[in-house]
Amino acid sequence: MLRAQAVHKRYRRIEVLKGIDLDVAAGEVLCLIGPSGSGKSTFLRCINHLEQIDDGRIYVDGELIAYRERGERLHEMHERDVCRQRAEIGMVFQRFNLFPHMTALENVIEAPIRVRNESRREATEHAQALLARVGLLGKADSYPSQLSGGQQQRVAIARALAMRPKLMLFDEPTSALDPELVGEVLGVMRGLAEDGMTMVVVTHEMSFARDAGDGIAFMDDGVIVESGTPREILAHPRHDRTRAFLSRLLAEKSQ
Repeated sequence: MLRAQAVHKRYRRIEVLKGIDLDVAAGEVLCLIGPSGSGKSTFLRCINHLEQIDDGRIYVDGELIAYRERGERLHEMHERDVCRQRAEIGMVFQRFNLFPHMTALENVIEAPIRVRNESRREATEHAQALLARVGLLGKADSYPSQLSGGQQQRVAIARALAMRPKLMLFDEPTSALDPELVGEVLGVMRGLAEDGMTMVVVTHEMSFARDAGDGIAFMDDGVIVESGTPREILAHPRHDRTRAFLSRLLAEKSQ
């Protein structure tokens, strides 16, 4: 479902991604872990072309993202075609990014109506089912300011799912939440994993990575240092950098 080949990203002279190679099969959950500033969020944003890569290729479901290949040269797609591709890649951000002037239901139906040209009736029925799925059907008429952080993030997940994506990207979806609200969001994400949704999750929640992840990739300084099953990475990391990161994370959690 996702293939990254030698992906590089620079901001002027600073190289943030230094040749990322990654494969995620359909139905798999890959958790990206690593210290802040390692390039995890940048890589996630490159997958749906919110950030333009400088070299390499990214494919989603076999389709090259944001470029057409002619011979050995890449030519950037028209923004309309990039938006078509992006519509099939759901993304949930650290900050919920809900429209504050819209109710929960209105937030969820906005993109299907405007981008997918669904009828209001069809979009509303689907949105109600998704809000029920994340446990918030009773909050359909509430505005973001009337919802807790955990509830807002669950609406954001429903909003992403409303576009019927092939792939879901989560950029530290619980990092802005109070600790007591983290579980309700992770519970929804575990449900998606059980239903076979392909997911790439940037997270510091090692319990989620261990229980719901099919694979873990540890990133540091713009490269994937090592990857493997949750058991391999969490219980038997091969690299000193991975061991140091996990030890530091464990120490922070125990404080």
